[in-house]
Amino acid sequence: QVQLVESGGGSVQAGGSLRLSCAVFGYTYSTYCMGWFRQAPGKEREGVAVIIYTGGGSTYYADSVKGRFTISQDNAKNTLYLQMNSLKPEDTAMYYCVADFRAACKKLPPGASNFGYWGQGTQVTVSS
Repeated sequence: QVQLVESGGGSVQAGGSLRLSCAVFGYTYSTYCMGWFRQAPGKEREGVAVIIYTGGGSTYYADSVKGRFTISQDNAKNTLYLQMNSLKPEDTAMYYCVADFRAACKKLPPGASNFGYWGQGTQVTVSS
């Protein structure tokens, strides 16, 4: 059974940084998509950053975070990361780690319905 457990959220002032971590348990697919979505109050879930792995890896970033956020993974630790720099108040949201192995997860921009595995979420609050 796949489990995704996020950590690293918190409160920070604008311009600050945070690193989110996602520990992955029970996921053994050789091709997959893993990444981060976020949801702010009153808004739909948004794909922030995704790694698409099919032998070689490619990454996707939402335009709103390009140049500020970096997604990475440590296979030895079965952990996914999201380094968030130059944070803005509009980055305030609940952040979710996601994963899937179906072909649909490779569609861009990433859609929430194409990811079957979700973590419980970690809150990020950026104050001005």
